[in-house]
Amino acid sequence: MHASHSRRGGVSSLVRIVPSGSRRRRLFIPATVSDRSDGKIAHLDGLNLSRAWCWRQLAPALGPELAELARRTADEHLAASLPHVAGDYMGEHWLATFAMLALEA
Repeated sequence: MHASHSRRGGVSSLVRIVPSGSRRRRLFIPATVSDRSDGKIAHLDGLNLSRAWCWRQLAPALGPELAELARRTADEHLAASLPHVAGDYMGEHWLATFAMLALEA
């Protein structure tokens, strides 16, 4: 979603596509990466960076309160994984792409 898209649908559209219950809460909490040298677990850093990118893209289409929540959520996801973009080949050879997308959104 690009920031210039119409606000039509805004919150009601978001509510329709976001899962309910505990699955909804998980979208707002960064994933914990227990072992960045494990190629499979390292993908959770990519998930965090991808979510940050998406939350930053959604924020302009939301009302003020939800936009603030989206920006705060994006910042938390970035903080959880951005420091780990470099340092271990399992992540560094591809995480930079997601980090760039999140930072430029």
